[in-house]
Amino acid sequence: MISLEKLIRDVPNFPKPGIVFKDITPLLADPQGLALAVEMLANPFRGKGIERVVGAESRGFIFGIAVAQALSCGFVPVRKPGKLPAKKLSASYDLEYGKDTVEIHCDGIERGQRVLVVDDLLATGGTMGACCRLVEELGGDIRGIAVLIELAFLSGVKLLSRYEVHSVIRYD
Repeated sequence: MISLEKLIRDVPNFPKPGIVFKDITPLLADPQGLALAVEMLANPFRGKGIERVVGAESRGFIFGIAVAQALSCGFVPVRKPGKLPAKKLSASYDLEYGKDTVEIHCDGIERGQRVLVVDDLLATGGTMGACCRLVEELGGDIRGIAVLIELAFLSGVKLLSRYEVHSVIRYD
């Protein structure tokens, strides 16, 4: 059996000193590893009637689209400001030093649609929390959150405690 953990490379001191970056590019380059990661993200949500997968820019697009295909549903991107051309909603969230904002098209999700939110990494929960607020503001019914990697020591899952959060790989 493939070990997904072995396909994730630690890059010390990136993007700044003291941070150990979890680089997923070796996993993405490995066909079996990529297929297994997608299946492990999608499988807990099979048969739950998911109608839309939402993924945050940019690595959430990679896994989100693949999970949407695996679940036979549509994909809705959440982007950085200025990237979406039609009417959109915005949500801001706190970073370690400052704020950031994400946006979603207003017509991406219909009221009552069952939604799975997907990303590559859950750290502090800021990005995922903003994505969930956008989905709910549009009337979406969040049925779960799926992430490839959870950095549990940063406690981001606490911000998302009202949702079912599925992590494929967890670093304590």
